[in-house]
Amino acid sequence: MMGDIILSVEGLKARYANAITALEDVSFTLSRGEILAVLGANGAGKSTVLKAISNLLPAVRGQVTAGSVLYQGESTLTRSPAALLRAGLVQVLEGRHCFKTLSVEDNLLTGGLGRGASRAEIAADLDRVYAWFPKLAARRRAISGLTSGGEQQMTAIGRALMARPKLLVLDEPSMGLAPLVVQDIFRALKRLNSEDGLSILVAEQNSAIALTYADRAVILEHGASVLSGDAGALKARDDIRAFYLGQKPAAAPAVSAPLPA
Repeated sequence: MMGDIILSVEGLKARYANAITALEDVSFTLSRGEILAVLGANGAGKSTVLKAISNLLPAVRGQVTAGSVLYQGESTLTRSPAALLRAGLVQVLEGRHCFKTLSVEDNLLTGGLGRGASRAEIAADLDRVYAWFPKLAARRRAISGLTSGGEQQMTAIGRALMARPKLLVLDEPSMGLAPLVVQDIFRALKRLNSEDGLSILVAEQNSAIALTYADRAVILEHGASVLSGDAGALKARDDIRAFYLGQKPAAAPAVSAPLPA
């Protein structure tokens, strides 16, 4: 059930070291127990917003120039990414980052490091990840670099879940994956949200899948938030898909002119 605000972004502006402005004015809130989708065409600023939230922009020669990001009421901009991770803000970066020479299970176990958890707690969390992603259970001994793209994405998400996040942040989890695999991943995320109450922020270019599983969405255009609202209502609007998400409405079938007699 959605409750109080776990994440608040207000008037966020950011740029990179080459003086390119990435964000002009981004504002939104995410309630505890909610799935919020950040949508927009390629280059709209989705990934930059997520990096700013986790204070990862300095690592890629970027900086927030104005605005605020509050996680559980405290600024993320003055805390290290490691401190935010320990506080439960866990991000899965774009690109399925796995330790490719480690097995699937060893990758997952790295997500539980630094938590001070007992072996029994780690084993229980591992079982939960395998329950959410059964394909990983079957491939637990496989070398991650030799698994499929979908299995690598599940491994990256599972590793993040081993850190016991309060807010899970995902950057383009559907990128480069087959539609059926994408459905499996989003169904698992919805189950995590419904059964465990996990708050999820997901940046996606695949608006159709994101709006199907999210509660609400915010749409970015040229580094600014231009619209937000109920995911189902936004999904039903052809103008939103055409103007902000780069998807043209289906054209009406052509009517053939009658042949001359």
